[in-house]
Amino acid sequence: MESMGKKKPRPRRSFTPEFKAEIVELCRQGDRTVGQVAADFDLTETAVRDWVKQAERDTGDRVDGGLTSVEREELAQLRRDNRRLKEDVEILKRATAFFAKETR
Repeated sequence: MESMGKKKPRPRRSFTPEFKAEIVELCRQGDRTVGQVAADFDLTETAVRDWVKQAERDTGDRVDGGLTSVEREELAQLRRDNRRLKEDVEILKRATAFFAKETR
């Protein structure tokens, strides 16, 4: 009874930017719906719709407060840098406390 009506989750897949661009272009041509394109390539409609939205943001055709791909990459880099700097500060705090004990 447990499996009634429940679908197995799809394994997480990754796609190249070139493949995504090709799928977006097929959707933009208007010959097929997003659902048809997704079904033809065994993709989820949600993923394809997200790719189309992101492509529209990147080209400036969509202004909805979302980040462009360049902004997303910059944000990810800044978050990595921030995390590393916080770790550096924590190490320095511990070293300071250690050496403060040693000098007493």
